[in-house]
Amino acid sequence: MQEECTVSQTVRYLAKKWTLLIILELYKGQGYTRRFSELKTALGGITQKVLAERLRELEAEGIVTRRVDASSFPLKTEYTLTESGLEIVDVIRGIKAWALKWKVENLACGARDCSVCGL
Repeated sequence: MQEECTVSQTVRYLAKKWTLLIILELYKGQGYTRRFSELKTALGGITQKVLAERLRELEAEGIVTRRVDASSFPLKTEYTLTESGLEIVDVIRGIKAWALKWKVENLACGARDCSVCGL
């Protein structure tokens, strides 16, 4: 596949470990927004370094916006899905539907609106 290919360019950042799960956690947040610390807690096992790196990448791609509240200490950093980020959630829903149909037998997740993943 050519490096300039749209699919190749998109997969380069979306396929990195944690990226889609970060998007999903933001989707589950009030107003599609979560604080850094909330994301860290929700994504058990992710390191602070990797979370910060993925969020910077998603911000650079226009998938999330970052807002820093400097009115108190410690600073509160919030991340919100953009319109572009919300559309990726539809892709994640498609992946879930495909997996339930063809690959994964998961009765708990078989519901249309899963309480675990929020999709």
